[in-house]
Amino acid sequence: MSLFSATGLVKSFHSLRATDNVDISVNANEVHALIGPNGAGKSTLVNLISGLLPVDAGLITLDGQDITRLKAHERVHAGLSRCFQVTNLFKEISVIDNLRLAIQAHEGNNFKVFGVRNHEAALNEKARALGAKVGIEGESVLNSMAGSLPHGAQRQLDIALALAANPKVLLLDEPMAGMGPDESARVVELIKGLRQHMAILLIEHDMEAVFQLADRISVLVYGKVITSGTVDQIRNDPKVQEVYLGSETVAHG
Repeated sequence: MSLFSATGLVKSFHSLRATDNVDISVNANEVHALIGPNGAGKSTLVNLISGLLPVDAGLITLDGQDITRLKAHERVHAGLSRCFQVTNLFKEISVIDNLRLAIQAHEGNNFKVFGVRNHEAALNEKARALGAKVGIEGESVLNSMAGSLPHGAQRQLDIALALAANPKVLLLDEPMAGMGPDESARVVELIKGLRQHMAILLIEHDMEAVFQLADRISVLVYGKVITSGTVDQIRNDPKVQEVYLGSETVAHG
């Protein structure tokens, strides 16, 4: 049984059917990648899954629970965390304060950057441990402004904020966007480690990263999943080569 599944999802905007009877699932400790050209409907699908848009039809379940009608924050509490295409950081405060706020939000505490000493010590310890999960550590880094971090490190921090909720399923929306090869390689290694603890639904244009990470790949075109399969199956699928990847990319990417 899949840890996460979306079945028969439909979403229309006036006469445009942006999501057309989409089925997608993710198993525990699996990376399922969703790829497709611009305008394929990936953003709409991700917003349906994360609760930012209501579905017109279909069913979404997480660990056996029907979450189709839950609000976005309720889905987080149920175990579904999302990293957005644009990082969701408080750039004008320190890295460690970003981590502290994420932990407080999950634990239901007040949003206090400064507080009682005994609480502060425990919170700081949790924040450092959370940062270390994604390779964000060291006092100079933790005390720097989040907005001053390199792009790749900001993405790592953004993933850490999503991990504060201890998700069962992590939804990563183009985590490699705007990165150079070295930054992408670090995030690929980070995702490889995270998959040991959760299921991951990955939306990504970087096909080299997708081929390194994915157990399964689904291809979305004009709101429909045209095929799903393993990396080798997708590489060699003529439909995928024609509509999205290009034969040279599939063969050698």
